[in-house]
Amino acid sequence: MSVVRAKPSPLAPDTATLRLDAALQLLEQSGHVLPSLHAVGRAAWLQAVIDSLCELSSQDPLTGLANRRHFELALDREIDRVARAGEPALVLMIDIDNFKQVNDTYGHATGDLVLKSVAHVLQGCIRPMDTVSRIGGEEFAIILPNCPFDFGQTAAERVRTKVQNRSVLIAPGQEVSVTVSIGGAFAPQRARIPAQQWLSRADQQLYIAKREGRNRARLEVPPMLPSEAESRPALFDTSWFHEAK
Repeated sequence: MSVVRAKPSPLAPDTATLRLDAALQLLEQSGHVLPSLHAVGRAAWLQAVIDSLCELSSQDPLTGLANRRHFELALDREIDRVARAGEPALVLMIDIDNFKQVNDTYGHATGDLVLKSVAHVLQGCIRPMDTVSRIGGEEFAIILPNCPFDFGQTAAERVRTKVQNRSVLIAPGQEVSVTVSIGGAFAPQRARIPAQQWLSRADQQLYIAKREGRNRARLEVPPMLPSEAESRPALFDTSWFHEAK
């Protein structure tokens, strides 16, 4: 009786039994490039797979920004930090004005281009410490730690202006432009509040911005929030937000 021998697996014995096909296919489709197993070794290769899957699970697939799950985790961390340190923190809720009209007029493919364009603008308007996310549909959010009121107002206006001035090429010789409405609220200092309460206050300001005519930024003025811009100029220097000539 002949014995049929299985072909040796390219993976080491302790990884050969893992069902990685679906995960590797998902990573390939999303554009993640993994190092060669033989070049880096078994443990390093598996770690690269895990790291790539973690990154993918926290990323919005269309825009590449952080997704809502990542945003909510970052928001909880910021609430903890504010409660401990007492430094001001701002959350901005950003909504594309009349986005349904864009989809209805030009189609969803154009809508996707607009979403990517707005995401690109937002990504270019933040500091390394900030978190920008697409939290659903045409709605985005930014968490700004260590953010006094004047700095937050400057940041919100920069986002609004940059989106307004950017055109999206949808066909040869055809462009479309959009605007955004922005609402912002500060986390109470040295107080641990529910994340939803913080977001609701920012949403209220967003609603006011929409009601007042759209394409504007409305920030809730904190009752007691001393500005530290003069004492800490390196951290709060708003010249970072202005265009280079």
